[in-house]
Amino acid sequence: MKRTTLLGLATLLLAGGSNLSAQEAPQVNVLLQTWYTQMLDSNLRLNSTSVSPNKYYNLRSEFQENGFSVRRAEIKVSGKIMDGITYDVMFDPTISSKANSGTGSNNLIVNSNIIQDMVLKYTDGAFEVKLGQMTTLQTFERTTSSAELLFAERSQLGRVFGDVRDRGIIASYGFGDAKGFNGKVSAGIFNGSVKQNDSNAQKDFVGRLDFGYGQSKFGVYTLQGSTDLADAGALTAGTFAGVATAIPSSTQVLDNKDKTSNMGAFYVYHDGTWHFDLEVMTGLLGRRNASLGGAPKREHLDQKYFGAYATAAYTTGAHSFLVRYDLLNYNQGNDWYTATSPYIVAGADYTPKFTEITAGYTYAFNPKKIKAANFKINYVARSKNFLKPLGTQTGEKGGDTLVAAFQIAF
Repeated sequence: MKRTTLLGLATLLLAGGSNLSAQEAPQVNVLLQTWYTQMLDSNLRLNSTSVSPNKYYNLRSEFQENGFSVRRAEIKVSGKIMDGITYDVMFDPTISSKANSGTGSNNLIVNSNIIQDMVLKYTDGAFEVKLGQMTTLQTFERTTSSAELLFAERSQLGRVFGDVRDRGIIASYGFGDAKGFNGKVSAGIFNGSVKQNDSNAQKDFVGRLDFGYGQSKFGVYTLQGSTDLADAGALTAGTFAGVATAIPSSTQVLDNKDKTSNMGAFYVYHDGTWHFDLEVMTGLLGRRNASLGGAPKREHLDQKYFGAYATAAYTTGAHSFLVRYDLLNYNQGNDWYTATSPYIVAGADYTPKFTEITAGYTYAFNPKKIKAANFKINYVARSKNFLKPLGTQTGEKGGDTLVAAFQIAF
């Protein structure tokens, strides 16, 4: 009986080994990026970013002090389970392991789980379904790998609205000729949270159309959602600042449920020597500057944003020269309930309309594979309206930054 059991176990192990050997070995890719940032104005270190009435500008902590930092240490493991079924897992051990790190500059909960992407994928010809934790099809820049970014940092649209990971499902269908006109239609449903399980019945709906023709890419995308707060009878409405007869009632705020939306479009041309891109995006701020669960973090119930950026780049051999103009207005309609602009405080104008002009140079150690190893130096010139005056200073303040970044990817 014992010999029979051992023989059966050996048979099972051999069968399992045969199945495992039929699978493809996991593929591991690594991206390492280090930064050195140099402030060109000490206001970045000394002055408060909590301007009135609400903080909007997205400023990384690395830009508020001179020094070296590890920007990314992404490790991606991918593989094939069987024909049509694959997986991708990407994590970054430089992310804090705390449960969460409060709210980010766009007021979404910042979940510091080191797992960035965890995707199970089913493919049948041109049809594809992805399930798990991933980015949500917003912006063009977010659909490209971090290793292939032209600049050290993403655009404002990319880092605020595109660089958001959520849990959900995406179905896609590709069509056309890869060497001619081609396209891809995608639709998905997400929790509407950030790297965590959902706490309410509301879901985000996303859609995207991508097209390609020759050396051009273009497309449109959208997101429609609402609050990410638990709504089992526990939602509370914030009270907007303003004239009592003008502000929305608690019922109106609750019914709105921090409606959130994106509508965007992009065009990209790239031929290896020249690169041009343009992207525009608008929508409702909604839960990203919430009006539920506390004092509203925006000035109007239906406050809209508008953003756009344009890039031009020229590459010759190992050298690339780039420039980007970047605009993001968090109150496109100048909507508020107060009698006068809430952004004019003590002679300072904190209107949440921010511009960045980034000039860059990239040296590729292997021009045929730029992302494998490169060195970037970027000068970031910012509009001066996102820092409070300090001491005897008057008026709104800001500051520019010089960034040197080294990258290897393998």
